[in-house]
Amino acid sequence: MNQSANHHTDEHSKHSVTNEKTTTLKHLIEHSAHILPAQGPITVFVHHNTLHAFEDLPFEKGVVEGGRTFGCHPFLSEDRYRKKLDNERIRIEDLEAVLLDDLGENSGILIGGFGTRYALRLAMLQFPLHSGSVSELRWFIAQTDALRHFREEVDQTVRERTITTTRHWIMREFLNGDSENKQEAEQILNGLFDQFGKTSIEKWDDRKWEAFVLHFLWRVCYAGAQRASKTGHHTPQPLRHRDLLLKVSDIDTDLIVHDVLIRFCAAFLDQGISSWSLPQRNQGFYHAFFQLYADSKINPAIELEELNREIQRLNTSGTGPLESIAESLSLLGIKEDEQEEYISKSLLALRGWAGMIWQMETNAEWMPHTAPSGSLVEFLAIRLILDRLVVGYVMKNSYEYTGQLDSLRTDILSQTGNQKTCQINQRAFTIFQLAQVRGWNPNDLLHLSKVQWSTLIEEIESFSSLERRRIYHLAFERKYRNETLDAVATHSAQRRIQAARTDPANSSSPTYQVVCCIDEREESFRRHLEEIAPECETFGVAGFFGVAMYYRGAADAHFTPLCPVNIKPTHYVQEETLYSLEQVSRRRAEARRRIGQATHQAHVGTRTFIGGFFTGLLGSLAAFPLVARILFPRSTAQVRRIFNRIVQPPGTQLRLERIDSLPGSQNVQLGYSIEEMAAIVEGVLKAIGLSQSRRFSPLVVICGHGSASLNNPHEAAHDCGACGGGRGGPNARAFAQMANDPRVRRILADRQLMIPDNSTFIGCYHNTCDDSVTWYDLDRLPVSQRTLFEKVEKDLNKARAHSAHERCRRFESAELALSVNEALRHVEGRAEDLSQTRPEYGHATNALCFVGRRQWNRGLFLDRRAFLTSYDPSLDDADSSILERTLQAVIPVCAGINLEYYFSYVDSTGYGCGTKLAHNITSLLGVMDGAASDL
Repeated sequence: MNQSANHHTDEHSKHSVTNEKTTTLKHLIEHSAHILPAQGPITVFVHHNTLHAFEDLPFEKGVVEGGRTFGCHPFLSEDRYRKKLDNERIRIEDLEAVLLDDLGENSGILIGGFGTRYALRLAMLQFPLHSGSVSELRWFIAQTDALRHFREEVDQTVRERTITTTRHWIMREFLNGDSENKQEAEQILNGLFDQFGKTSIEKWDDRKWEAFVLHFLWRVCYAGAQRASKTGHHTPQPLRHRDLLLKVSDIDTDLIVHDVLIRFCAAFLDQGISSWSLPQRNQGFYHAFFQLYADSKINPAIELEELNREIQRLNTSGTGPLESIAESLSLLGIKEDEQEEYISKSLLALRGWAGMIWQMETNAEWMPHTAPSGSLVEFLAIRLILDRLVVGYVMKNSYEYTGQLDSLRTDILSQTGNQKTCQINQRAFTIFQLAQVRGWNPNDLLHLSKVQWSTLIEEIESFSSLERRRIYHLAFERKYRNETLDAVATHSAQRRIQAARTDPANSSSPTYQVVCCIDEREESFRRHLEEIAPECETFGVAGFFGVAMYYRGAADAHFTPLCPVNIKPTHYVQEETLYSLEQVSRRRAEARRRIGQATHQAHVGTRTFIGGFFTGLLGSLAAFPLVARILFPRSTAQVRRIFNRIVQPPGTQLRLERIDSLPGSQNVQLGYSIEEMAAIVEGVLKAIGLSQSRRFSPLVVICGHGSASLNNPHEAAHDCGACGGGRGGPNARAFAQMANDPRVRRILADRQLMIPDNSTFIGCYHNTCDDSVTWYDLDRLPVSQRTLFEKVEKDLNKARAHSAHERCRRFESAELALSVNEALRHVEGRAEDLSQTRPEYGHATNALCFVGRRQWNRGLFLDRRAFLTSYDPSLDDADSSILERTLQAVIPVCAGINLEYYFSYVDSTGYGCGTKLAHNITSLLGVMDGAASDL
């Protein structure tokens, strides 16, 4: 009886320990998920901070930590910064100012007899310091003229002084036996004298003396580095077995593992692009994988020959995902204090797919096929199973390793040793280069003690390439910042003088007003509009216009969020066909459905044997529309639009007013209450400073924006960032409808916000790719406003043409001599050109954000680089609540766009997605390079 009780107690204790371990593992995995890419599906691309996991750190520290974690560059390379220095994008005075500020009181510290710390570091910034492996440097020294001629960057005066000083020392002191450290000098110079011919030294010409001095300098630098470098830097050993194997061999086990994982992840997350659905997908990643590969006939790779038996063992034992992870970590010899780092590195090894699984599990409830809860845990379980099986196979078959996996890392390290390599050649070559540009004589360097050599080397290495790039970047930012602030200050002073000469009593309300998104691409659109129509007034506000919603268009299958990424919508809005046109709408919807099915079947059919035969037989016919889209993109698009009218929804309206008391996705729950509409309109109008009755114009245009092009899978990245990667047209349309509602205006009047009865709001959509403008609900426009509307439309057409002309100067395919109308036709053609992978450059020029009245930067050429946010501080309260709400909407959008473009520019393959030319759309979620890669 007691034995039974003790056995039950032991089992309960083991179960408790297991639960505690799995709970800890789950917490570690969820914590590691925070560093995974947070980008959602490509159809609704949301710009965000790529290094969101490090946003609690200062920028310079955050990018360095992020670079170490992801294996990416934190700044541009030194070569790229130096090109900007050569092109005067960075000036020497910027480097000097930034360096002095960075060093502070330490700038004047003397480094031996070689000048100040500031002077040394400035030289390291001004002149490129080349480096390489030991073999590369030895080849460079032996095969180039590095020891025959001074570097091109060396000033002629410095060159001549170094040669003359060394020559005098050799002739007057060394050869006469008067020099100090004669024995050490002889060890270096005797071999050189034999090489250059000591007996004819009096007849040496300048070229020979130059070569002799450089040889002497190199030998002195090498000897000094040798004296000071008894030990090298300790390099931490890799934690993952794959990284350790790759370091000591040429075998990359991730290639085998990822080949299996990528294909399975694509099938598991597929949103409808594949011909067959993954069996048992609804059971989760773990069980679906087991179901697919449990059959011994399916063996993805010879290195995974044990996979079938491993799956059968785990199925028989009933091992769950977390238990499997714990088992794998134990078998791999990962200690408890190493588990978090190992899990993070394992997930980051295929971070694109791992991040997408996490997003589809936690933040994509509006997608057709989401990932079940626990999918990331199950992904990691499968990943670790594959890792240990492949590593075990490779070690057994390639290295005849017979030990256990848990001792593999120790065994490999014991064989390779944990050596501290001494980088004598690299250090000597760095000093050799600096000595030339700084004018350090070899005879002076020869007299340095071991401590002085160590101090000099430590000082040089403390200003590493990473530190130099940091200073370069600060100088790069400083130049643009100062130029911008100088321009703004000068322009603002002029505007103040003009305002002082204007009598406020004589000022009248503008003829019309246009409220645009803050997007920097709207900067040129607004600027040209104000130049064409000086009597108009423009505003900038986050392009969802306060209408945070899930939206479904008349031809859409699903609701899509249209709001900033930091806002979770609770309201649903649906576009509906006008009641009188419902019969027409149903017929067109059926036509769209049938055409869609036929297109899909044709696409799938080409992958079958019979379909492939007919594709080869009749495929040449498809060349005609393809060639037309390349040679005549604009004309082909016009023809296509004519045919599209057959299936487009007829006249529509928004289901904007809610019947039920609570919002939701059901019919009676769609839309907003009148009180909610009033709050939205009030918030936006007060935020932009449009709250006084006399300031309202007769026509207020609410202009949303987005982008549409034929051949750009990243199209959503060019849509409105404030709409979470969606198009802001529906938001503009909804806001205009709200602001025109008499009931909303009565509520606003009670709150001291009077909108005149003769003021009408109208929504439109600006396509930033082809610069077209589409208007909404023109049938609701009062007859009294039609003349004014025609003027507005005419002005906007002129403004978009001039904006297109400004854009064309950056397109290599556009001639600089294009007229305004030719430029407009060019951008219209780019949007429809099948061969054009970059129809527009998106946010590539964004650099700054203005928050304030338009008056202080109106007329200032900001080169499509500025986010323009309207804000009137005179209308705010003492707590700046309006400013706070404005920045809460603006900063996440602007910062996300700016940082994502920064990181993808700094490291286009690590943080970005590299070149578009090799991209293939995968699972309707993202793109891969070629047939298989990380997402």
